[in-house]
Formats: sequence, structure tokens, C-alpha cells
Amino acid sequence: MNYYEIGQRIRKFRKAYNYSQEQLAEKVGISTTHMSHIETGNTKLSLSVFANIADALSVQTDELLYDVPQINKTIIKHELTEIIDSCSQQDMYIILDVLKTLKSALAKYKNPNS
Repeated sequence: MNYYEIGQRIRKFRKAYNYSQEQLAEKVGISTTHMSHIETGNTKLSLSVFANIADALSVQTDELLYDVPQINKTIIKHELTEIIDSCSQQDMYIILDVLKTLKSALAKYKNPNS
């Protein structure tokens, strides 16, 4: 088991949520130093701490254990919300139209005979 890689995945998800190490450590109930050591692979983490980290980050434990290209809808929704929040109302209507068109095109691409 490569604790460094697990730690780097934890770090990636933490940053995606814009959590500091201190914020995530507080949610998990561990010290900031312990969280830092987990992310750098300098310490092994207990199963309960590992499960609490996954829960705090709203990810499946497999996403932290393995480098699998799974889509995390929570992170994607968060990123989309940040983009939309920075747009004017007119921009949002344009984005909505583009997304509807894209969704329709994807459906046709997946089912070319329809």
C-alpha cells in the first residue's frame, strides 16, 4: 500500500473543496500535523481516520485508495456552482443554452440512429 499516493489523493480532494489542512483535520478530529503527515505519506493512518477523511471529503474510499478515473459529482457540482456564481444573469442563460445543446449532441453521439 503506497501511503504517499493515498496522501496525495486526499490532498487533491481537499484542495478541490478549498479546505485547508487545518479545516479538514478539524472535520476528521485529528491534529493538523497528523493531517500533514498523512498527505505526505509520512505516517500510516488508521481505518477509522481513513473512513472519516473519506466521509469529510464526500468521496468513496476506493477513490482515495486507487488512482481510478471516477467522476465525483459533488466536486463537479461545486466547480460548476463556482463558475455560475461568477456570471451575470445573461451569461447564465447563455451557459444554460450551451449546456442544453451539448447534452443533446452527446445523446445523438451515443445513439447515432435516433
